[in-house]
Amino acid sequence: GEVTWPPPPVQVSAVPAAAPAAAAAPAPEPKQPWLTPVRKAVLIGVGIAALFAINAVAPAPLPQHFTVLALSVVIGFYVIGKVAHALHTPLMSVTNAISGIIVVGAIVQLTSDVLVVQILAAVAVLLASINIFGGFAVTRRMLAMFAKGDRAGS
Repeated sequence: GEVTWPPPPVQVSAVPAAAPAAAAAPAPEPKQPWLTPVRKAVLIGVGIAALFAINAVAPAPLPQHFTVLALSVVIGFYVIGKVAHALHTPLMSVTNAISGIIVVGAIVQLTSDVLVVQILAAVAVLLASINIFGGFAVTRRMLAMFAKGDRAGS
């Protein structure tokens, strides 16, 4: 073939527009969402009041731990929500690291004398391990998409 620069213009043929429908049925009235702005504000207010009530009667360390939890949830929501889709695999590596910390803490708690603590620690080890292995499987599969030729199947 012949190399031309700049490339020749592309010939485009448009499909003629369809004639508008003679009598369109009236659009149904849209449903009001359950969570209107007023309800949302009321629910947030009730939640904040409940948090203050719980913190007022809770033992001393609980409000501090609760504050850390609330801040972690808010910060985590905004951080993960702003991550580009291309970075979700590295983000999964971070969740694997967090799950690893959970496994270590749960293994330490397995030596407790309280049966309920041992059961909860065993469940934590199981669930965090599932998350870790699943994360590794997804990461391996995504990285295999970028492998060259013969290494894609391994």
